[in-house]
Amino acid sequence: MCGIVGYIGQRNACPILINGLKRLEYRGYDSAGVALINSSGEINIYKTKGKVADLECFMHNKPTDGHTGIAHTRWATHGEPNRVNAHPHYSSSEKIALIHNGIIENYSPLRQMLIQNGYEFKSTTDTEVLVQLIEYVRVSEGVGLLPAVQIALSRVVGSYAIAIIERSNPGRIIAARKSSPLVVGIGDNEYFIASDVSAIIEHTSSVTYINDEEIAVVDLKEGLKVVNLSNEELLPVVVKLDLTLSQLEKCGYEHFMLKEIFEQPQTIFDSIRGRINLEGTNVALSGIIDNRERFRNARRIIIVACGTSWHSALIGEHILESLCRIPVEVEYASEFRYRNPVIYPDDIVIAISQSGETADTLAAVELAKERGAFVYGICNAVGSSISRAAHSGSYIHVGPEIGVASTKAFTGQITVLIMMALALAEPIRSDIVRELNKIPGKIEEILRTNDSICELSNSLADAKGFIYLGRGLNYPVALEGALKLKEITYTHAEGYPAAEMKHGPIALVEEGVPVIVIATDSSVYDKVISNIQEIKARRGRVIAVVTRGDTQVVNLADSVIEVPSTIEYLNPLLSVIPLQLLAYHIAVNKGLDVDQPRNLAKSVTVE
Repeated sequence: MCGIVGYIGQRNACPILINGLKRLEYRGYDSAGVALINSSGEINIYKTKGKVADLECFMHNKPTDGHTGIAHTRWATHGEPNRVNAHPHYSSSEKIALIHNGIIENYSPLRQMLIQNGYEFKSTTDTEVLVQLIEYVRVSEGVGLLPAVQIALSRVVGSYAIAIIERSNPGRIIAARKSSPLVVGIGDNEYFIASDVSAIIEHTSSVTYINDEEIAVVDLKEGLKVVNLSNEELLPVVVKLDLTLSQLEKCGYEHFMLKEIFEQPQTIFDSIRGRINLEGTNVALSGIIDNRERFRNARRIIIVACGTSWHSALIGEHILESLCRIPVEVEYASEFRYRNPVIYPDDIVIAISQSGETADTLAAVELAKERGAFVYGICNAVGSSISRAAHSGSYIHVGPEIGVASTKAFTGQITVLIMMALALAEPIRSDIVRELNKIPGKIEEILRTNDSICELSNSLADAKGFIYLGRGLNYPVALEGALKLKEITYTHAEGYPAAEMKHGPIALVEEGVPVIVIATDSSVYDKVISNIQEIKARRGRVIAVVTRGDTQVVNLADSVIEVPSTIEYLNPLLSVIPLQLLAYHIAVNKGLDVDQPRNLAKSVTVE
């Protein structure tokens, strides 16, 4: 949450920073700002409430020269989203400017201490406390900026990714991180700093990832230096990015979300490519191959995740227990870390996170490691914090996901969890392996019904609330469908196990209430039909997702969306696609910002 970008080199910094902010805007879009050191050595800060486009308008005709600068797009935590609270923030002397992603938890006592020492504050943010603290240390200790940063960061509690510029040294940027992502890009006598490689990929593919409690100093004369808080110099590891600029563009689609929905045949193919064979005799996940006995001898598996990833975890629980006969528990990472959980050394903790930076999930990983458990990460972002903290893991390989509402990452996570179960199962289920190869083609068939789903959405755009129902493996799909609708249409929606309706929620059903029922062919198909009849008896409007050729539900439902037939374990990969499209088209019908819904950000790097 929040995006930071910095540049130092021979080029004009402003266009690079603004373009970087546009690529990071999915991380936060409450406000935005830029700080530039001009040719006179002064720091010019421009910031405004709203999106990066608003910042561009605000900066029109203002002086934006300078070869060194930092920029920020914000998701508000401390202080409402307005121009004063927007980043960057000056120190009192206006000699230092800072941008920050994260939360300084002990900002209040630090703020009081600084006020007692004569410092005044313009904003209500924790970030301004940090920049004032750095200046206070610099002056009171009589030290340079780097040691001032090291001392100040040793006094703060919380998470941070920061970038700092100083008026007296225009050829240098200092950046640091703890529990919030930070990467340094290396060009030809120029350097880039960002919270996400998407901001800098068009300029360089050579990067180094900064680890917790490390500080990067980029200097045009001295190059890149990485030190820790104790000033011990560290050797930066430079890696090449496997990412193309076209993956970050809409490529003719109206929204990133629609593009990412339509990418799923390819992304699932990419996820399974090289990992399963067409004959259905083998599944090769290196993380499982290297640790197969550890998994098979595990006391239990605990899966920790948040949001959409938690829904994929529920599907993984069902499949792992069924195929591998290993006990599995699924936990919200945000609750797991605070309830003093029982963790045994022979437990395996699987952490699922698209970004690999989810703060609660990362904290759960560290807790599991402290208790001696083996940690397996399932992430999308290569080089992310969770992928580096885990003992082993698997990437889902779906490419960058820009739309805030996750789509292709969900199906990618399910795909990897299915492959994990198949790799551990004895004997291997060759029928599932062979069928998994056919899933990309079957998703393409569903996507060809996009126009009819769009037409159906026209009659649902004014509905005040939705109920989503599913059973077995389709219950988490119901949860995910409801979440998608809530995220991008701001309409109340709830997902339930279909059998639970009669235990209370059926009181919500009245004439015309849309009830989305996932009724694909499965071992509980007849039970779902009974649940549909309960809804129809109360005059609810049933929209059913059914297997092609269905002859029973089609006679009960008001509307049906057909998906191809598949093995029950793979049903979620197909049944979720119409729900993604339905949510998308309802949001478009409402005239809402699909890719950047209110109050949300893509990567939740704070609690």
